[in-house]
Amino acid sequence: MNSKKELIIGFIVGIIANTVGTLIYIVLFSDLGITETFAAAVQQGHVGSLLALGAILNLVAFFGFLKLRRDQRAKGVLIATILIALVILYYKVF
Repeated sequence: MNSKKELIIGFIVGIIANTVGTLIYIVLFSDLGITETFAAAVQQGHVGSLLALGAILNLVAFFGFLKLRRDQRAKGVLIATILIALVILYYKVF
């Protein structure tokens, strides 16, 4: 049971890291607000790119958990990253 809990914690950390990374990118590099930038990204078809740039923080979480020898949490971050990659693929294809 402990292993499953660690995996879920890692997954949640991965999703949060991606969200925070996307928001940081928008705040630092966009002249518009968060909602306006996201709406413009949807309109121009750049949502996948925006999410991919946000996923860079998942690298920090993944390698941080590996360094702390929290392998199940690192696996959860990896699963979150794969899920985000599938979402990006969806936005790129459709």
